[in-house]
Amino acid sequence: MSLSFLPSDVKQALSHVNNNFISEIRLRKGQPVIIEYRGEYRYINPSGIANGGIGLITAGEIEPILNSATGGCIYNYVEQMKNGFITVGHGVRIGIAGEYVTQGGQVQAIKNLTSLNVRIPHNVIGCADILVKNLFSSCLHSTLLYSKPGFGKTTMLRDLSISLSKLKYNVLVFDERNEISAIDGEGNGYDLGERVDIVRCHNKKSAISSAIRAMKPQVIITDELYGEEDINAMEYADFCGISIIASTHICNRNILKKMPFEYYVELVGIGVPPVIYDKNFNTFSSNRTDNLHRDVSVGE
Repeated sequence: MSLSFLPSDVKQALSHVNNNFISEIRLRKGQPVIIEYRGEYRYINPSGIANGGIGLITAGEIEPILNSATGGCIYNYVEQMKNGFITVGHGVRIGIAGEYVTQGGQVQAIKNLTSLNVRIPHNVIGCADILVKNLFSSCLHSTLLYSKPGFGKTTMLRDLSISLSKLKYNVLVFDERNEISAIDGEGNGYDLGERVDIVRCHNKKSAISSAIRAMKPQVIITDELYGEEDINAMEYADFCGISIIASTHICNRNILKKMPFEYYVELVGIGVPPVIYDKNFNTFSSNRTDNLHRDVSVGE
């Protein structure tokens, strides 16, 4: 994975750190750079992880970092920025904080940037094995993964795509933010399986019906459901007899119950077995013994 857009002192520090265990890099103007490493937030210095408060690396101006991340073509990312983030090469998501410019209640731009949150995707082969064994070993079930941000929902969707492809299902990955597949300008990204078709960078409402007719999937995998339009798109797929595996940040069970899913999977922590519920949120499987220590790779 290339993080070449980062300031040189940050890149130098990270060269002394195992990147497989970095999930976030937080850059706040004038403040020490913080990384999430093995689930803990740590400061860095030129030698890597800082054990004290001396010689910490501090973030400077934020705009040049974002400009570098977009290859000097930040205007190509204006639509993404309206959602408060952009996705660059290999699925790296950059959250943006600053002054939001709105019109008619809608975000139009972000200026006077103050901080960035660089989220690093990982490929954890086998992390979804417990779901495959419990829910998909003999047939498909529409299933929703939910948790707070940063608990590995997208990583698990990626591994489910690989597993269902091996089970010889036709899988359609609907990758609205290009995070599951992380395909770059040269067509390189994650290998999601040989029976997988990928539709990227389009909102679910307007594209999912066309994709269903064109690709004839047996199961759709998509991320980050939010709002009535996304739910309507999932209901349409359900009406068409297509199973859906999706994720959401919504954790309110009263809202979740209204969605068209047979099972719900709560991710409760990195490396911790998820909890599986049925439609009525009766526990289907909780804390089953399973080896969740998997090979981890970053990027390609």
